[in-house]
This record gives sequence, structure tokens and C-alpha cells, in this order.
Amino acid sequence: MTKKQYNHATGLFSTQIAIGSFVLGTLLLIAHLIRPTCELFNIGLFYILVAFLVNLIVLLKLCYLYVTQKNHQEYFAVKILILLSNLPIAVVYLKIVGETWI
Repeated sequence: MTKKQYNHATGLFSTQIAIGSFVLGTLLLIAHLIRPTCELFNIGLFYILVAFLVNLIVLLKLCYLYVTQKNHQEYFAVKILILLSNLPIAVVYLKIVGETWI
């Protein structure tokens, strides 16, 4: 495959997953800060589980491609870092929710 095909097949999707996870998590956080309810809290916990699983699957695919596609390793490394950037954001959001919930 050419680099353009990789961009279309994996890079665009993994970036969309990372951005989508960030946006949905941020919307849930804002909704919680505006009106914290038990139902919204449970939705947030379910979202964290689903987002973790989806991001993990995409991460594993990117890691596989990083190992197998030697000529595109830098490209896949950047995509892996973009995907992993949601981890510290999720930790900060959980800390904010934990502090407002008590």
C-alpha cells in the first residue's frame, strides 16, 4: 500500500476516533458540571468503558501496523500518540467529576 492509502485507511479513522472520544467526553463533562445527576454519572461510566474498548482496538491495530510496516513507522507512531493523548485528558475529567460528585 502507498502512504496515501494508509492515510485514508487507518490514519483518518484513528484520528476521527481520538477526536470523537475527546468531544463526547467533553460534552458529558460539561453536562455533568451543569446538572450532575446519578443517571448522567452512570452514562459517563458506561461511555468510559465503551470508549476505552474502542480506543484499545484501534490502538492494537495501529501497533500491529507500526510493527509490520517498517517504511511507515513514523506515521503510525504519530497516530498512536494522537490516540494516547486522550488518556491524560480522561484522568483529568475523572478527577473533576470525582471532586464535584462529593
